[in-house]
Amino acid sequence: MSISDPPPPPGPPSPPTEKRSGCLTALMAVAGIFMLLPGLCALLFGGMSVVEGGQIPSDIASLVFLGLVIGIGGVVLIWAAIKGRKAPRARNGS
Repeated sequence: MSISDPPPPPGPPSPPTEKRSGCLTALMAVAGIFMLLPGLCALLFGGMSVVEGGQIPSDIASLVFLGLVIGIGGVVLIWAAIKGRKAPRARNGS
């Protein structure tokens, strides 16, 4: 291909992306808010344990960890609901 050759024609336009319904977005946001509650309780009980005894007792450490994981899942779910799903880019045959 030399400099004087015309550029190749553009590929076909990508199909329009399907948007998620507003009801599903609201449901994801509400579920994410409910999932934040165990994370808040884990922070509360874990913080109280650390302030009172200087460490988290082993009998509630797993519950605090589980609550934090569920709370992080709630944050991710809310973020996904607000951000929306992006369609994958179409790849050309090259």
